[in-house]
Amino acid sequence: MLYNIANYRTDEQRSKMIRLEENGICIFCTDHLVGDPARIPVWRNTHWAVVPNDFPYQGTRRHLLLVPDEHVADLVDLSPAAKEDFWAALGWVRDHYEMTYYGLGVRNGDCRFTGGTVSHLHVHVVVGDVDNPEHEPVRMKFSSRPPEQAGSTP
Repeated sequence: MLYNIANYRTDEQRSKMIRLEENGICIFCTDHLVGDPARIPVWRNTHWAVVPNDFPYQGTRRHLLLVPDEHVADLVDLSPAAKEDFWAALGWVRDHYEMTYYGLGVRNGDCRFTGGTVSHLHVHVVVGDVDNPEHEPVRMKFSSRPPEQAGSTP
């Protein structure tokens, strides 16, 4: 399972996930990420790519994803070199976009339970649109219960 379709937020996202799942394509694996003209990384280092989120959370001014080349579901499972390169990627984002505040969100493990949609690790870098007079705090889902598991816990 590459995608947890149950956690989709828009119909467009759901359709895209179904199509990619049916074709066995992980949207964040390097072959697809660098080969997709619609999703060009804004920055890369040896182990990470920075891309805009196609489906940003409500209330964000900026929503980027830091995506490792390694297909893992948990930060802890990354190679030591990828773990080290994470800080360079995050530093580039902060400095390039001149962020004086931002939030990080990452879900680790089985996305059927984490609230995530893609089983390839990715780190959300989010800046809320606090200048909007109708600003609502940005919310990120960190848990979900798969329909087939209702009533039980992992």
